[in-house]
Amino acid sequence: MKREGVLYVISAPSGAGKTTICKMIKSHEPELRQSISYTTRAMRAGEEEGVDYHFVTRETFDRMVSEGAFAEWAEVHGNCYGTARATLEEARLAGADILLDIDFQGAAQLRISDVDGVFIFVLPPSLNELRKRLEGRNTESHDVIEQRMTNATEEIAHAAQFDYLVVNDVFDKAVEEVRAIMLAESVRTSRLMSDLPKEFSLK
Repeated sequence: MKREGVLYVISAPSGAGKTTICKMIKSHEPELRQSISYTTRAMRAGEEEGVDYHFVTRETFDRMVSEGAFAEWAEVHGNCYGTARATLEEARLAGADILLDIDFQGAAQLRISDVDGVFIFVLPPSLNELRKRLEGRNTESHDVIEQRMTNATEEIAHAAQFDYLVVNDVFDKAVEEVRAIMLAESVRTSRLMSDLPKEFSLK
């Protein structure tokens, strides 16, 4: 039997740097698949169908929800986002590891579902530093930043529910820590048992 693919779920408060970390890891690990979410929001300039998102109508999204097609989904600021079960299952059966960059709400849904995954939470070095990063974007109003900070405080309070915690203080170090987690998980005994020669007779 071929080793099943591993699902790596990476979550973090907004501004902690998870998406940048995921992009760097993907550049180091070309074999790693990236889960492409479904969304009802309009395509933005520079985005591509099937690369950034699968763009669908609200009617199509609602039908997929009723059919149980999503492993997790959420409505954020009037737009819906979801991860298809078929995408995760296809990668698992193909023995392909897959990386899912997802918000806290989606990760929480996956943790209580029947999806088998490795859950990693990225923390900022401090709440003050997180605020500086959000303000440094110069893309959001004061009210939006305050809401993100409120959400971050609540999300961090539940971080112990994740399998691993990575503090994104020094970016390169955080990337290497996530890669180290992935390497360790790839040689976990339970994942390798089916690949070992039968003559080993492990018990």
